[in-house]
Amino acid sequence: MYDVAIIGGGVVGCAIARQLAHYRVRTVLLEKQAEVAFGTTKTNSGIIHAGHHSTPDTLKGSLVVSGGDAFDRLCEDLHFGFRRIGELVVAQSAEEIPVIEELFSRGRSKGIHDLEMWDAQRLRREEPNLSHHLCAALFAPRAGVVNPYEFAFALIENAVANGVELRVDSPVVAISDGEDGGLCLHLGDGGAGGPMGGRVEARFVLNCAGVYADRIAALAGVQDFEILPRKGEEYMLDKRLKGLVRRLVFPVPTPASKGILIIPTFDGTLMVGPTAFDTDDREDLATTDLGADTVFDFVSQLCPSITRRDTIAEFAGLRAVSSSNDFIIGPTSRRGFINVAGIQSPGLTASPAIATLVCEILRSEGLVLEERGDFTPRVTGPVRFASLDVKEQQRLAAEDLRFGRVVCRCEMVTEGEIHHAIDHGARTLDGVKFRTRAGMGRCQGGFCTVRCMDILAQRLGLRLEEVTKRGSSSWIVVPRRSPAAVTHPSSSPQTLAED
Repeated sequence: MYDVAIIGGGVVGCAIARQLAHYRVRTVLLEKQAEVAFGTTKTNSGIIHAGHHSTPDTLKGSLVVSGGDAFDRLCEDLHFGFRRIGELVVAQSAEEIPVIEELFSRGRSKGIHDLEMWDAQRLRREEPNLSHHLCAALFAPRAGVVNPYEFAFALIENAVANGVELRVDSPVVAISDGEDGGLCLHLGDGGAGGPMGGRVEARFVLNCAGVYADRIAALAGVQDFEILPRKGEEYMLDKRLKGLVRRLVFPVPTPASKGILIIPTFDGTLMVGPTAFDTDDREDLATTDLGADTVFDFVSQLCPSITRRDTIAEFAGLRAVSSSNDFIIGPTSRRGFINVAGIQSPGLTASPAIATLVCEILRSEGLVLEERGDFTPRVTGPVRFASLDVKEQQRLAAEDLRFGRVVCRCEMVTEGEIHHAIDHGARTLDGVKFRTRAGMGRCQGGFCTVRCMDILAQRLGLRLEEVTKRGSSSWIVVPRRSPAAVTHPSSSPQTLAED
């Protein structure tokens, strides 16, 4: 029997797994997808909030500052993409200035003392490409950007290195009483290449299942909240716009702004969005013309140089908004079953603080947390060949010829980096993409997809048609049928398009 079973391998589940790895407890993380971070985390905007937006009388507001403070040390240990670039909340009219003054006062009351009020002249000097009708801004230098999937990958890699067990392709389909007084989690078929069912027993179960958290809770007989998914569409822009805007740009929060932002990502490309449309479909990840029109019509008011023509990729994600519109973290009526649900923005920022809070809850519920003396906090980060100077690139390629062969031309990703990603857990095309950026450039994988698939197939002992985009049935190619099997023209060789 495990001491703790975590359901859900998003950034929060992975953060909790790493925090528990500090202690002498037996922990398993169960993820229904082929890899961690393939749900909401994969499509997260990647913002580390300063904390002045959230009101302190909510759980999410109380955790955001301490969570954000933890990222500098975490980045030193785990080597994921993170940078504090600062954030601007911009006022488009004199009527909006009192709102940013209120945000300034709220931030000061929460201990955020480096906030600055900028007038129009200072704003124009610092961000000359923003619209000239913007009349004031609140600057928060501690806000930052992170690659959320890199963060999750590093968290779980470090957790596993310190004894946490990871099981992917392991959806929880039922929960019953365990034989030794704990809870028994019944696992379903994980899909292509995944395990066939099975059981996991644990003294404590943490429900970190994102948009499905209410359904997992219902399996345990807990039905006191509901998840109301909210879809956000985001648009990645051509790298030629790098530097056009250097800080995160938030509008004053109003119904008209719809929460749409300008986001200079850690890797330099600009991203705009997200929208915020409520949906009943928990698998709805489609982008729409309405979403694009909503985003670009508003963003053009903040930065006229940004247009829809600059889009190189578009995607959507679902936020796990709870019926209370706050985080739901704590014990439930089912003994041993603990909710970590409703984790929407600023959940990524708060994730380190959430992990600490959950460990405190487990301790108060009777779990003995004895610190290990041999916890290793660090992982070796990946090589970023494109960011190295020429001499270092030459040295690396001389030591390992795989670093002398470029696979992704747009992002200058080498074969050596693809192999490193597989060595550190990549099992799908998206797993490689999110660890290396291969396929994230202007051609969106037009040149590198087949080579990445070849390397994955070779390293994992798969046939090419067994390589998937993100696990389950997300195949990229299907095998040619024999002539005898062809009964309709649609059975000819084909490529399956996604996203």
